Parts: sequence; C-alpha cells; structure tokens
Amino acid sequence: MLKKIAVFEENDFNEKQFKRLIVHESPYFKVINFNFKAGQELPIHSHDIEGQLSITILSGTGEFLGKDNARIPATPGDVLISDISEPHGIHAETDLRVLVTIAPPI
Repeated sequence: MLKKIAVFEENDFNEKQFKRLIVHESPYFKVINFNFKAGQELPIHSHDIEGQLSITILSGTGEFLGKDNARIPATPGDVLISDISEPHGIHAETDLRVLVTIAPPI
C-alpha cells in the first residue's frame, strides 16, 4: 500500500492553538503533523508506556523541550528521537511545522 499525504496542503495554522493532523495510524506506528504559530507550544509531557517517538522539523524554528527544562534548538531537518516515557515537548519561535512518529502507536 502506498499512501501520499500532502501535509502542507492538508493542515494549516490556527491563531488560538496548535493544529494537529493524524497523517497515518496503524498497529505498528502513528504519524502526526503539528502546526504551531509563533509562540505556541506543546508543553513538556510523557507517556507511561514503552515505545519511541521522533519529532522532525519540517519548517520554521523552535526548541525541543525536555526534562529539567532542557531547551534544544530546532531547525528544519532536525530530528529528535526519544523514548516516549522521556519528558518531551516543543516550542515554536516562528511558525513551525513538525512531523511526529510514535511506535507503537498510543
């Protein structure tokens, strides 16, 4: 099965809160596109399950957020990989598009 999703066309931005688009979901993994306007963020959180996630910056700039208030610069092409139980989040400095992959899906 081949499946093409044009996330730049399918998901836009919202001034009040970040936008989320489920790109793909299967028993093996889940892919989500998040779009943040400048200043918006997904607060630091974690999930009490086993698995891993990746957060890929598609466009814009921001920061990956981690435990102990860690802030790691995030620019297009950067990928953060983490256990899903590890605290994680993201902050947008400019309008920001990210692609998150979670395996196994939650």
